[in-house]
Amino acid sequence: MAQRFEYRVVELREGLIGGRMSGDKLEKVLNQHAREGWQLKAITSVEVKGRIGPGGVEGVLVTLERPTT
Repeated sequence: MAQRFEYRVVELREGLIGGRMSGDKLEKVLNQHAREGWQLKAITSVEVKGRIGPGGVEGVLVTLERPTT
C-alpha cells in the first residue's frame, strides 16, 4: 500500500510592511514544525499582501509534509 502524506503551507514575511526574510526566523519556524513531525518539501518566494497599506511585500510560502497516521 502506498504511503499517504498530509501537507501544511506556512506564509512567512519579515514584518507588516516588508523587510528581508531572516534566516534565523525561517530556521525557528522549520524547527518548530519539525518537532511535530513535519519536514520541508519546498520554499517559494511570493508577494504577500501586507496588512498596512496597498500592495504586497516579499515573503515565502513554506510547504511542509509528513506521513499520515
